[in-house]
Amino acid sequence: MNESDERTGLGPRSVAQTAYGHEEEEPPGKPRRHPLWRDVPESQWNDWRWQSQNAIRSVRQLRDLLPFTPDELEAIGALEGQYKLAIPPYYFSLINPDDPNDPIRLQSVTSPLEMTNESGYEMEDPLEEDKDSPVPGLTHRYADRALLVTTHVCTMYCRFCTRKRATMVRGGWDAISRNDERMVEYVRDHPEIRDVIVSGGDPLTLPVPKLKFFLDNLATIPHVDIIRIGTRVPVTLPQKLFDPSLIELLASAEKVWIQTHFNHPREITPEAARGCRNLLKAGMPINNHCVLLKGVNDSLETIRTLMRGLLRIKVRPYYLFHCDPVIGASHFRTSVWKGVEIMEGLRGHMSGLGIPNYVVDLPRGGGKVPLMPNYLVSVSDDAVVLRNYEGMLVRYQPDDKPATIQPTKTKGVSALLSGTKSVIMPEGTDHMARRRLNLNLVTDTHDENTHAESHNGCCGDTTHLEDELVPVHSGEAYPE
Repeated sequence: MNESDERTGLGPRSVAQTAYGHEEEEPPGKPRRHPLWRDVPESQWNDWRWQSQNAIRSVRQLRDLLPFTPDELEAIGALEGQYKLAIPPYYFSLINPDDPNDPIRLQSVTSPLEMTNESGYEMEDPLEEDKDSPVPGLTHRYADRALLVTTHVCTMYCRFCTRKRATMVRGGWDAISRNDERMVEYVRDHPEIRDVIVSGGDPLTLPVPKLKFFLDNLATIPHVDIIRIGTRVPVTLPQKLFDPSLIELLASAEKVWIQTHFNHPREITPEAARGCRNLLKAGMPINNHCVLLKGVNDSLETIRTLMRGLLRIKVRPYYLFHCDPVIGASHFRTSVWKGVEIMEGLRGHMSGLGIPNYVVDLPRGGGKVPLMPNYLVSVSDDAVVLRNYEGMLVRYQPDDKPATIQPTKTKGVSALLSGTKSVIMPEGTDHMARRRLNLNLVTDTHDENTHAESHNGCCGDTTHLEDELVPVHSGEAYPE
């Protein structure tokens, strides 16, 4: 493995073994630069203006930087007028040029697959935001929150973007317009709105006076408790967050939360961590939206690594979105079962702080619906049967009342609801193995103490310790 591979994380990652044999990845190294920008001075490389000015914006530039077949070049050239392309050098440098299925490349580089729509299900505005728009640019779907589309510009145009229709608009977004004023007026006139999402495009691409207009006006509305900034800048152009004046402007509103969008562990670089740290130091919480994308992050290993990496930089995983059925993104869409499978591998296997809500944002403006594995196994008038991540089934009485069901001789899950059993324990769980080990250690210590006390005329009693040892047999139910 060469030095550039090691720095970008393209080569094997070193891991440390924990006490129970689990692997923990070391933090990512410094991302490499594509050879085109190898000699750019550090001061320029860390200047967001230089990054924006030198972004890849055409197929003509792409063909000199990545390998394509003639058919691929023809196809992506035909797509150039349908959806914009922009990839800052920093983010482009995260791509492994030798891998046509590189997860960073799939998110950012035009693909011939964007021309496919085999099911015919993909739509221009799948969430029908425009139909829930009482004034231009504002979507009011949920009673207590509103979304403001403040710009069409992004630092990098994700190939799966739900709002492609807005980002294709060109010009007329720099100055404060009458529609901008109408959006703020609408929020001010609707006291039920407590949460405002300032979105786009990416609002952190706005000129400072226009961003200040939204922040200052929204912050002074008494019933607005939260201003959420929806931005991918921490991921695709973190250098912008090295600017103290921008951080100060965001912090000045005092109500700002950051909603960002990491999709893959390789996006968590030292630069991204530094940008997030600057936001956190200024008092702004950061939540992450992740989109489940075929070929990018549709594996349990990748999502676990991503969520743990986010926690290390103090970014709270918030949503795992099922990819919306937007035109040009059908090749990114997985089955819903894939998302549920991944969620099954998170709960109980990592900190609850790192577990996002897996949601489908329903077409026709139906809003977000959470999906998860089924932890509720069965119910009765007296109790419920719940399962944990290990498959342990437990009878749980949710309220304090006398039993109404006469115990009946029965087996299995029915014995938990209608019989006299309280637990069905699967065989060979780590939890019970640890409990048995701990009990043995306590018993050994107790025996030593009892032996010592017996010389002083004392008699030890270990009955209470034996009661703590729950036998582990496949499918066996234990009495209460």
